[in-house]
Parts: sequence; structure tokens; C-alpha cells
Amino acid sequence: MKQTVVDVLMYLFESYMDDDQDSDPDRDALESRLVEAGFQPNAIEKAFDWLEDLDNYPGDQELTTSVGKSTRLYHSSEMEKLNRECRGFLMFLEQADILLPASRELVIDRVMALDTDEIDLEQFKWVVMMVLFNLPGDDATHNWLENLVLDEPSAYLH
Repeated sequence: MKQTVVDVLMYLFESYMDDDQDSDPDRDALESRLVEAGFQPNAIEKAFDWLEDLDNYPGDQELTTSVGKSTRLYHSSEMEKLNRECRGFLMFLEQADILLPASRELVIDRVMALDTDEIDLEQFKWVVMMVLFNLPGDDATHNWLENLVLDEPSAYLH
């Protein structure tokens, strides 16, 4: 049975990212569908809280208009949750100007808010995609990252 918040978020995003509906889906209906899919009510509630916090994040303007570069030093708790691959991917996205310093911090904040001890690269890519889709911005970047996350041919080469 699926029980992690990351699993719920990934399921929600994958199931509803292509919806062209202008209105938000009914939360009760979504909860019912998630329970039917095998998710625990506690994980569902935490996932909705996570999404609400993402939606209510202050400083949207600086997330898309930051100027300049910065070097990020990680706290030991961040290093425990974000392995070397995740931190390297985060640096790649910032160097490629897909993430700005402020949006990088939002990604890290959302990862740290997950109810898990560590996150693998695949899950991390989903979190980045969810954060970027929540920000106004470049559709080409969103499409590129969506292809990367969904394992379609990508531009991410070593």
C-alpha cells in the first residue's frame, strides 16, 4: 500500500497535470480517489498541506526575477535528505538558469517539508517540476523538465 507523501504528490501531479480544466478539482473528490488508489488518509492530508504551503509561498516575484548567482552551503539536515545526486542536479538546474537562487530555496524548502528521511533523484525531479509548474514562467522550461522527469528523451547529458 502506498503511504508516503511523495507518492501521493507524484500520483496527483501525474494524474492531473494534463487537465485543461480552469477550476480546481474538488478536494473531497480527490481525497476519495486517492483513498481508492490505496493511499493512507494521513499521507493524503500531508500532501494537501504540502501543496497548500507551496501555493501560499511568499515572494513569488523574486522567485522569477532574481538577479545574480550565489553559492549554497547546505545544513547537515539538508545534506542528509538531499544526497549528492540531488544537490548536483540542483546545481545543474541553477547553472542552466532553470532555477534562480530564490526558486532553488523554494525547492529545498519543499523537499525539507516532506515527511521522509531522504529523497532519491527521481523523487527530487518530481518536486522540482511541481515547484516550477506552480511558478509563472517559461513553458519551454516546463516542457523540458517534464520530459526529463517522465523519462522521455532529455537534454540532460553528463
